Amino acid sequence: MASWEDYVRKVVPYTPGEQPKNPDVVKLNTNENPYPPSPRVKEALEGLTEDMLRRYPDPAASGLVDAIADQYHVSPKQVFAGVGSDDVLAMSFLTFFNSKKPLLFPDISYSFYEVWADLFRIPCEKQRLNDRFEIDPEDYMKENGGIIFPNPNAPTGVLMGKDRIEEILQKNRDSVVIVDEAYIDFAPKGSSALSLLPKYENLLVVQTFSKSRSLAGMRVGFAIGSEKLIRYLSDCKYSFNSYTMNQAALLAGEAAVKDSAYYEQCCRKVVATRERTKTVLAEMGFSFADSRSNFLFVTHKDVPARQLFHDLREKNIIVRYFDQPRIDNYLRITIGTDRQMDILFDFLRNYL
Repeated sequence: MASWEDYVRKVVPYTPGEQPKNPDVVKLNTNENPYPPSPRVKEALEGLTEDMLRRYPDPAASGLVDAIADQYHVSPKQVFAGVGSDDVLAMSFLTFFNSKKPLLFPDISYSFYEVWADLFRIPCEKQRLNDRFEIDPEDYMKENGGIIFPNPNAPTGVLMGKDRIEEILQKNRDSVVIVDEAYIDFAPKGSSALSLLPKYENLLVVQTFSKSRSLAGMRVGFAIGSEKLIRYLSDCKYSFNSYTMNQAALLAGEAAVKDSAYYEQCCRKVVATRERTKTVLAEMGFSFADSRSNFLFVTHKDVPARQLFHDLREKNIIVRYFDQPRIDNYLRITIGTDRQMDILFDFLRNYL
């Protein structure tokens, strides 16, 4: 007789970044924002009532959706909100990638893509980045069951121009193309693929409040696309779990997206520290692509990344190391506050 284990769906899970319990750690490993969320978030959460807690939240997340639509100048019918961009992306995989043709994504990319493909039994094919860690649009101009890539890419930080994104869209009008823009708010203005939406009904742009709006702990993400795409996505969500977002996250998300001035100020601070970090690390002999995200992906010709990763940990400085082909001599370093980066710089100067 078959064991019950024969019918278990077995997958190799995604490995999230470490969340250390030690408050003295310089935490530069998970691309969180080093600054607090908008003060309006705290004010909004103070309005959380007992009735809000005992009742189910609005399944349509209407207040949050309306605020996002207003911020990005689209119809609320073009917005889908979820529990962080991971929830939005997972639901998008489930909804749109049901072909027997392979899903295409970069070989060096967000490792959750491969996990979801395995979980949902979606055939996939990874496309090799070039030696500069860039996507070649030509690799995506073949038969496929869908396309997804981050922009800026993770963990490399490389930004692809909208003209190259449009090359991919022009050749794939029969596939859903998802641009995962978790880090787009740290890129130059006008870099987002959102401006391409009026031309491409099959384009879905996914963003998050975890990075630029400092709400990683609240789990707020969203997608913007054509009304048809969002309707399909919502139908799938309501068939899976109607009440995905809790009341606190809805209040916090709506307050955060409405405080544009604070969000822009926060992004400027992170970008300024990122550019200073590039200068300092380059002077130390580190090499890296020109990151347009809130992290750098660095290597050093004289220092093995694995060893440096462990030696940093010994001094309570945590960065991210990926033991994977092609990138096993790189470290991903989140941009922290100026003080946190100075601690890192002091260690590296002595170490080198």
